[in-house]
Amino acid sequence: MSTPLPASSVCNKGKIVALDKPYSDVPGTIIFDAEQSRKGYWLNQFCMSLMKAENRMRFKANERAYLDEWAMTEEQKLAVLARDLNWCMRTGGNIYFLAKIGATDGLSFQQMAGSMTGMTEEEYRHMMIQGGRSVDGNRYIGENGSAQAQNQPQGAGTKA
Repeated sequence: MSTPLPASSVCNKGKIVALDKPYSDVPGTIIFDAEQSRKGYWLNQFCMSLMKAENRMRFKANERAYLDEWAMTEEQKLAVLARDLNWCMRTGGNIYFLAKIGATDGLSFQQMAGSMTGMTEEEYRHMMIQGGRSVDGNRYIGENGSAQAQNQPQGAGTKA
């Protein structure tokens, strides 16, 4: 009888590989790792399609119909339609791919980043010029700093 693997590991070519993610306790941060990459593959492929002018036109003409051409999950499609980039990231979107959506909508990356923090573009720019968010209260999930989920515009991430 074999011993079951711990939930935080997998067997890869006969070797046990740990899947512990010590970075999963950083508030306001989604690390785009291999798991996120697999989860968001079609979402990110859709975003890359927006590099072509004809695809941007088709998307803007009928967003839902264009999204339905992609093997994305329904949740990913809803996140795109809502233009909720935090939600898109929780479902596997990579911010550098998601930037194509913002560009399609005529937004700068700074405007997009501001929307992800609940700040205006001006507020976001000012915060970044001042050195970004303080680490105080933002080192671990459960503290009460400005990057904590309960202090973000999309809340504690209940959509994902």
